[in-house]
Amino acid sequence: MKPWTLSLAGAALSATLSLPAFAQELSFYYPVAVGGPVTRIIDGMAADFEKEHPGIKIKPVYSGSYQDTITKVLTAAKGGDAPHIAVMLSTDMYTLIDEDVLVPFDEMAKTEADKTWMNSFYPGFMQNSQTGGKTWGIPFQRSTVVMYWNKDLFKEAGLDPNKPPQNWSELVDFGQKLTKRDAAGNVSTWGVQVPSSGFPYWLFQGFTTQNGAQLMNPAGTQTYYDKPEVVQALQFWMDLSQKHKVHPPGVVEWGTTPKDFFERKAAMIWTTTGNLTNIRSNAKFDFGVAMLPAGKQRGTPTGGGNFYVFKKSSAAEREASMKFIQWMTSPKRAAEWAIATGYVAVSPAAWDTPEMKKYLTDFPAPIVARDQLKHAVAELSTHENQRVTKALNDGLQAALTGAKPAQQALQDAQREADRILRPYR
Repeated sequence: MKPWTLSLAGAALSATLSLPAFAQELSFYYPVAVGGPVTRIIDGMAADFEKEHPGIKIKPVYSGSYQDTITKVLTAAKGGDAPHIAVMLSTDMYTLIDEDVLVPFDEMAKTEADKTWMNSFYPGFMQNSQTGGKTWGIPFQRSTVVMYWNKDLFKEAGLDPNKPPQNWSELVDFGQKLTKRDAAGNVSTWGVQVPSSGFPYWLFQGFTTQNGAQLMNPAGTQTYYDKPEVVQALQFWMDLSQKHKVHPPGVVEWGTTPKDFFERKAAMIWTTTGNLTNIRSNAKFDFGVAMLPAGKQRGTPTGGGNFYVFKKSSAAEREASMKFIQWMTSPKRAAEWAIATGYVAVSPAAWDTPEMKKYLTDFPAPIVARDQLKHAVAELSTHENQRVTKALNDGLQAALTGAKPAQQALQDAQREADRILRPYR
């Protein structure tokens, strides 16, 4: 029940006494299709915020996928009707800056407490939130790529169920022991599965970072798709399938990879920490969560969504937006959000809350993603990000399906990225 839902007799008088004359109503675009547990969590958090801040009303708008959300936000902004707040990909930062629709948080940070709050997040998550000396996004639902493994299948294969592969060589070796084939050669269980639809560049950044390669410069004006270390990383991904036969051939679907894991069709999978709660709820076997195996080094990209505030807001609306975002990312709320969803709690203070400490006592797996942050790099993000990323995704899928060798696929992708980014240099 809302705090202002009162008996009819005293409603008018009570409303006059208890509510401010002008409540700020903030539209909040959030990237999920309507329905499901996440919308219930967001609705509940918005209601709790309103109880504590009766002068501010939050209006969540569930805007579909991340791709749908940026399209809707930019369309609305062009029509003069941008939301006040949105959660969008951290990698959308350059696109939103180029479209001149954002307010940097530095302009809204009025007090020392505001500035302390802006410095309270993990540095790994701020790499995709800051550029040009300004903070454009605040981390909210952030993630890294981690590996999940089926401990029962490890036991059946004669492997230690508590020891995941630590490096690329062990990934291949374990994969060969875990892949199950019948007499005709048909595979019922693949040793390892890394999805290559949806976000192929993101999973690929695991391999490239492990091979000591960067995919872009910090200014978002240059990519390095065709560097030798990047080509080697792609060749290794291809070899898992084409040479070692431990990985499904062709393009592997992002959306069905957790289901394949539940159904024992894959013994080890790479996917987002954001799938942790899903896997914990649906896996009918003992599973483990590990950092990605090392090549020359450990490595993963960060991922996920940031809060952004839009220019159309009045000064009062910006102030209200800051209050909401600070509340949503406060240690207690960040811990609750991480526990409910599986995303990585975005500040060290969130890990020190009583709620998080109790949760980790029963289920220590989330610590893996937190500890992996020291090996994490910024997710691929440039100006014209969607087009530049598509060039790489197209190249990766051409290589993984056997349409092009690794070097040619990446040279073609780099040529296209150079063409797109030339005006920004």
